[in-house]
Amino acid sequence: MPAFHPVQAQNQKIGFLDSDFILSKIPEYEGIEQRLRQLTETWRNEITELDREIEQLQQDFEAREILFTPEVRRERQQEIDSKKRERERFVNQRFGPEGDYLRQQRELLRPIQRQIAEAASRVAERDGFDFVFDRSGDYVFFYTRPQWDVSIDVLLELGIQVDEDVRP
Repeated sequence: MPAFHPVQAQNQKIGFLDSDFILSKIPEYEGIEQRLRQLTETWRNEITELDREIEQLQQDFEAREILFTPEVRRERQQEIDSKKRERERFVNQRFGPEGDYLRQQRELLRPIQRQIAEAASRVAERDGFDFVFDRSGDYVFFYTRPQWDVSIDVLLELGIQVDEDVRP
């Protein structure tokens, strides 16, 4: 009969923070939100204007279509299609995944996020936490005790040789 060797688990202290809540309490955040709302409103007004132009072109085309030669019909339809593409490009440029809105949001929030991360690290170290993560949205770790970093072990497991003295 094999001997049973109990493994003693080390107690780890894990904490979390709610960055949405923290941001809502930081006075500068309201100013950032207001600036982003103003930008959004300006861009939405521009989109509305493009929608009006497209609608007007479409109405004019439909009202006069029977009077147009096939060549003029093609030109007018191309003009409408071009205006629709212009609108799509504008929306993507402003609100797409790499758009101006997200870029501006990141830029404006970066100093506050840095302050939150630094404060989380100070609290974690002071109060002996091993891990502190953000429960708002994606789970982001704000602090991890370096002794729990298994990056080198994972690289070695993958067959990638690295200098173990160099930690991420």
